[in-house]
Amino acid sequence: MFLSFQPFKVLATETISHKALDADIYSAIPTEKVDGTCCYVTTYKDQPYLWARLDRKPNKQAEKRFKNFLHSKENPKEFFWNVEEDFKPAPECWIPAKEIEQINGNPVPDENGHIPGWVPVEKNNKQYCWHSSVVNYEFEIALVLKHHPDDSGLLEISAVPLSDLLEQTLELIGTNINGNPYGLGSKKHPLHLLIPHGAFQVRNLPSLKHNDLLSWFEGCKEGKIEGIVWHCSDGCLIKVHRHHLGLCWPIPDTYMNSKPVIINMNLNKCDSAFDIRCLFNHFSKIDNQKFARLKDIIFDV
Repeated sequence: MFLSFQPFKVLATETISHKALDADIYSAIPTEKVDGTCCYVTTYKDQPYLWARLDRKPNKQAEKRFKNFLHSKENPKEFFWNVEEDFKPAPECWIPAKEIEQINGNPVPDENGHIPGWVPVEKNNKQYCWHSSVVNYEFEIALVLKHHPDDSGLLEISAVPLSDLLEQTLELIGTNINGNPYGLGSKKHPLHLLIPHGAFQVRNLPSLKHNDLLSWFEGCKEGKIEGIVWHCSDGCLIKVHRHHLGLCWPIPDTYMNSKPVIINMNLNKCDSAFDIRCLFNHFSKIDNQKFARLKDIIFDV
């Protein structure tokens, strides 16, 4: 039933895949699949930096060969890639994702014919302006949304040291990401936030039977999410999306917007040094305020 992404429509079946069983999905930790764009924090220029997802993709000729191969064969892993010639060039600072297999120093493309990787988010890069809005490299902090440490029923937006996020992947959500399914901010005053992967653990999950999961997504308050990601003890991630069960996404009232949220910047004296237009400055002005839901956060600027 649980499959990774494929270059065609994926639907869940009645049986659990061997991959999920081998990874002991029954003992895994289920978490909310958040709808945004994937990011990574690692060192760049000798300091913690936010990196944006950038997959290397094949050129037109190689992509055509690969698609023809997929139509005639079943296993994309049997396709031969010449990484140096088949792929579009990447920026010099690009790095492959850690989980990517390498042969003779070259990354091996995944089953979609892509090589997942990362590029650092530079402050003045317009292509990644929404990424850069959630970090401040001068103070080495990031805007993070997660559960309040003392109350799982309360969300918290805080300024977290980038050093605390090193080697973690996160999801960037907000006004200009993936159609803004959580209704954050506005066109005039965009709002973006980072959520560490695995931050929102799913409680009261039903059995892993197809019909039970379907009923949970359709009828439970906790099921008003994009999907579930099981974090297995061997590091394997098993995913199921609402679309895999024939359900719609986005939906009007998400579970994320059913919880109150508190602002906890704790910026001490550095807030006066922020650009008046930046998110950190806007949040510093509503520090310690509580909102009924994320949608209700509006900056008075």
